[in-house]
This record gives sequence, structure tokens and C-alpha cells, in this order.
Amino acid sequence: MSETLRTAPDTGRHGTAIPSTTPPSPATATTSAVPSVADRPRLITRPLALVFVCSLGTMIAFYLLLSVVPLYAASAGSGGIGAGLSTGALMLSTVAAELACPRLLARFGHRRVLAAGVVLLGLPALALPASAGMATVLTVSLVRGVGFAIVVVVTGVLVATLVPAERRGEGLGVSGVVIGVPAVLALPLGVWLAGRFGYTPIFIAGAVSALAVLVAIPGLPDRPPSPAGEPAAAGKPLGVLDGLRSAALLRPSVVFASTAMAAGVVVTFLPSAVAGGGAAAGLLVQAAAGTLTRWWAGRFGDRHGAGRLLAPGVLAAAAGVAALSVASGPVAVMAAMALFGAGFGVAQNASLSLMYDRVPLSGYGTVSAVWNLAYDGGMGLGGAGFGLAAAQTGYPAAFALTGALVLLVLPLARRS
Repeated sequence: MSETLRTAPDTGRHGTAIPSTTPPSPATATTSAVPSVADRPRLITRPLALVFVCSLGTMIAFYLLLSVVPLYAASAGSGGIGAGLSTGALMLSTVAAELACPRLLARFGHRRVLAAGVVLLGLPALALPASAGMATVLTVSLVRGVGFAIVVVVTGVLVATLVPAERRGEGLGVSGVVIGVPAVLALPLGVWLAGRFGYTPIFIAGAVSALAVLVAIPGLPDRPPSPAGEPAAAGKPLGVLDGLRSAALLRPSVVFASTAMAAGVVVTFLPSAVAGGGAAAGLLVQAAAGTLTRWWAGRFGDRHGAGRLLAPGVLAAAAGVAALSVASGPVAVMAAMALFGAGFGVAQNASLSLMYDRVPLSGYGTVSAVWNLAYDGGMGLGGAGFGLAAAQTGYPAAFALTGALVLLVLPLARRS
């Protein structure tokens, strides 16, 4: 497949043909180069707001249970092995289901596929109070992973199609904030509530949070129209394997996967590597910095090009995780995590914006699937690989090695 999936004659960044004209006068250039606020198309519409409702409810359901289910499995006697298997099953089925999502969307439409994903994410949680046995926990985790994959892919496609093309980066940034808030709040809240009220209320709350968004799905477009300035979908949808064979999509996804690998290291091992309350504070700072910079990167990318941000994002992420090797004390850990979170947030938005810019509407499902594969695969690889390295070298050297591995993709980031 060619380097880019979509080409056009002499075009601007969003694919609008640039006519050959005489240069405007300085006064005209000054007033017309940047559209006024009044000329910018509206970003938040009713359908997009409904997508955000779906994202918020399902992400609360996901993050409430993300750490609680492993604790539940361990409390029943399976220990660390059971806890790890529950998370591994969740991510394994997530990655597998993401491969099938583009074709499901092409065949059944967005509403039916999203509704199925919501049910698969929420309903199985109600089976957990009946048994903490590994068979039940693993089955529930596998099914919920399929639902989670469907939800993140479909909502990602809907956001990309419902925002104006010239404000896509900003729209993806706002979506990142909507998704990031549950990661910041619901993840620690689930563990805190479970310790005080038991596991059953958390499982019920997670199920209700997901299933409640079913009421918003009928208001979503089943097959969204092409955004302004985008070509209409035509022909056979782009498959995930086709997307992975294209350098235009593979390069930014590999770059992002490297930063996701570092994120997997941080969220998995920072509590073990840092004593006291520094780990909790560092994780909170990292999540907040990533959420804010993902939004900022979208606004910057819409005006100046998302490609300019990919290399700086990689540099910041690498420097932040490497700084953990010499960080001593909570303040130093929080500073390192602020730097890493900023780089990770920028890399998220820049890579996703670039990938959407390079495909027609029929390829949006593939972009969402490939990007989420990079996210989930990178997180899983980072957690598993770092554990093996730290056992041989200790945490400081392993953090430094992680930063060096992230830097290896810098040439790809610059070419992207």
C-alpha cells in the first residue's frame, strides 16, 4: 500500500484544494489568514454531546472496576496470580475485539454495535457478586473486554465524524478530557469505596453507569455523514491489516505505542517503586497533565499541524519516565510525572489526528481500531517487559532503560 492512503492535488492540511492566485495585499492577508471566531464552525452539537455522554458513562464503568476486580479475585484466595490473570484476560479480549470492529461497523452500523458494546461492558459485572471464583472472574473480564473495545472504537469514530474537519484536533482533545476525567477520579474512587462498603455496590454501580447510556444511543447517527471537507465513504472499508501495512498509519501508531508502553510501566510499577504517598500523587499529576495537554495539543494542531507535536511529545514522555531513575522524594516524582503526562497527552492527540487526516471516512473505523491497538498493546507490553527488566536491574535502571526505548522511535516521529 502506498505511503499515504489519501492524496489530493496541491492541498492544505485538511485536504482543501489551494487555488493558484496572485498574492493578496498585506492587509488582506492579515485579516484572512486566520478565520475569525465567528467564522469557525460550531464544535459541540447535540449528537456529539450524546457521544460524550456515552463515553463518560462507559469510562466510569470501566475505571470503577479496573482495579477493583483484581482486588476481588485476590481476596478470594487467588492472590497476585488471579489478580494478574483478570487484568490480562480483560486486555486480551479488548485487543482481539478491536480487530473486528471496523467490519462490524460497516455491516451493522454505529448504533447497534455501540449498544452491543455497552451491554457487554456493563451487564456481566452483575454476575460478580455471585462468585469470586476464577472461572467467573475470568469469564466476566473476557466479556467486558469485548464490550470495552467496541465502545472505545465506536465512540472514537463518532467523534472524528461529528466534529468539523478544521477543528478535529480540538474535538479529539475535548473527547480526551471526557475520557480522562473518569481515569483521574473513578479509578482511585472504586478502590476507596470497595474498602469501605464492599465489592457488591461497586459492581452494581459499574453496571448501572454503563447501561444507563443506552438511552442516549437512539439519538446518535447510525452512519454519520462525511464531515465538511472530507470525501464520502466509498467502496470496501479499509481493514485493520491493510491499515497496519500502510506506513502512513503504522508510523504514528508505532510512535504512540512506545509512549503507551511507558504509560503501562508507570501505572503498573510506580506504586511499587516509590514509597509513601508519592506514587498516588504522581499518578494523579500524570493523569491530570495528560488530560490537559491532550486538549491543548488538539487546539495547537488545528492551527499549526499535528505533525509538529509528535516528536516533542516523544521527547517529553521519554524524559519524564527516565527522570524516575533519579527522582528522590514526592516533589521530584510529581515533577517527573507531570513531564511524562504532558508528553503522553500530546502524543495521544497528535498521533490520532495525523491518522484521521490520512484516510477517507470509510477508514475511520480502522484508524480508531489501530490506534487503540497501539494503546492497549503498548500498555500490556510495557507492564510485562518492565517487570522482567526490573527483576534483573532494579527499578532505577529499568526506568532509565524505558526512557531510552521510547527515544528509539524519535526518527519515526520526525518522519511522520
